[in-house]
Amino acid sequence: MNSTLGLTGKLQARKFRTHSTAPWGWKLSNNLRWSYLRGELAWHIGRPIAKALGLVSVVGELRAVLNRRDGTTVDYGLLGRRSVTTAFCAFAVDQLQTETSVWGDFKFHDSGVGTTAENVANTDMETTDGESRATGTQTETSSVVYSSVGTISYTSTKAITEHGLFNASTGVTLLDRTVFSAINVVNGDSIQFSYSLTWTAGG
Repeated sequence: MNSTLGLTGKLQARKFRTHSTAPWGWKLSNNLRWSYLRGELAWHIGRPIAKALGLVSVVGELRAVLNRRDGTTVDYGLLGRRSVTTAFCAFAVDQLQTETSVWGDFKFHDSGVGTTAENVANTDMETTDGESRATGTQTETSSVVYSSVGTISYTSTKAITEHGLFNASTGVTLLDRTVFSAINVVNGDSIQFSYSLTWTAGG
């Protein structure tokens, strides 16, 4: 007795995107903010003019990547440039007189939900999100560029709209505060913030 058994079926493959860039709507909203545009003017026009005139300039830059709890990531790219605080400048002057250990500790990343535009007079976050500051890694991406990368993990749903870089896990001196269009997070998400400070020598 002979018999045959035939099986038929269909196999479909679907590709899941694990890495994407920020939506165009977010980019448009963020990049049309006046503080963002001022930062671009400072970087592309102000810094070259300062260099041509022999003036010292210092420009901060913040970038971010959202790590979702499902394993996917969204690269938001450049969030903003420019806003180094008066408090940091005063701190630098103090360090030239009497150096302390916290001079080399500007690696603590904080985030918040405040939306008031950044200002050089800022000394703290407008509204912190309640999460612990992340201790970032410190690198020298070139001889005149200081960088710190820190990842903040979130425990509840929030719309993150500001970032600050400090020299301690709580309080003390704010180097830079940057405000940006909302990056929405839920419990289990995290944001990797990459901050860099570019110095241009005068003379």
